[in-house]
Amino acid sequence: MIFTPTPLNNSYEITLTPHSDSRGWFARFFCKDEFKKIGHDKEWVQMNHSFTADKGSLRGMHFQNPPYTEIKMVRCIAGSVYDVIIDIRKNSSTFLQFYSTELSAVKKNMLYIPEGFAHGFQTLTPNCELIYFHSTYYTPNVEGGIRYDDPLINIKWPLPIKEMSERDTNHPYLNENFKGI
Repeated sequence: MIFTPTPLNNSYEITLTPHSDSRGWFARFFCKDEFKKIGHDKEWVQMNHSFTADKGSLRGMHFQNPPYTEIKMVRCIAGSVYDVIIDIRKNSSTFLQFYSTELSAVKKNMLYIPEGFAHGFQTLTPNCELIYFHSTYYTPNVEGGIRYDDPLINIKWPLPIKEMSERDTNHPYLNENFKGI
């Protein structure tokens, strides 16, 4: 695995380094020792799998509030997505900045997202599947969200938005009272 720091503190884009032969390929996408080198020392306690049918669909921007903040690792295993993270850690030097990258089955990459980040994605192809690793159990009453079109963040989504959940369309806009988590 190749760990490439993003411009947002403590987040990484990780590229798998497959070993190939005539049968196909094999790649590791988690090794406790390698993740320890980037400061990851928490256990993955939950793994999720999502499927999104339509190109242009958007999921996000989601986070969990303290004390249930979580580290996430996200990998696209079918199709391609425009993946976005927003640093919402109070006192962070990259507070309210975002990073975006294409995650795809072809690129064999994934994103390591530290605690205190919002996360979302837009599908670039139909029939996208993502695998998520979480360091904290999902806790519904502590989840939060930021609107996908918040002018303070100013994300330029690559495609017209075709499909979103009602919950995601109703996330609040940030204002001067938002100090982070």
